[in-house]
Amino acid sequence: MRRWSVLIVVLGFCWSACYYDSEEDLYGSVNCNTTNVSFASDVNPIIVNHCVSCHFKGSNIGGGINLDGYVAVESYAKNNSLVGSVKHSGFSPMPKGQPKLDDCKISKIEAWVKAGSPNN
Repeated sequence: MRRWSVLIVVLGFCWSACYYDSEEDLYGSVNCNTTNVSFASDVNPIIVNHCVSCHFKGSNIGGGINLDGYVAVESYAKNNSLVGSVKHSGFSPMPKGQPKLDDCKISKIEAWVKAGSPNN
């Protein structure tokens, strides 16, 4: 009886240990498509969900950096500060006081910038 109880407890710990793991946390960005990345469908949603809450025109908390819309984002893409900031490399790390964006989001932004930051 005691042996079964120990086995049940051990199996319970093993099963619950991975409950909150995500595929990306476990395996990285295995399904990250960075071909034909567009501003409208790939980059802008990342910017809107992670950046614009602080970085919009007239914001007092965004350091005067406006990322609201293509024209604004393109200027930071062209001077490499967008990629440098999200990669936490050489520029003020963003999002400020939070972990880096996941690798797939960073890869999509980087692919868009490398493609010349097209407005599509």
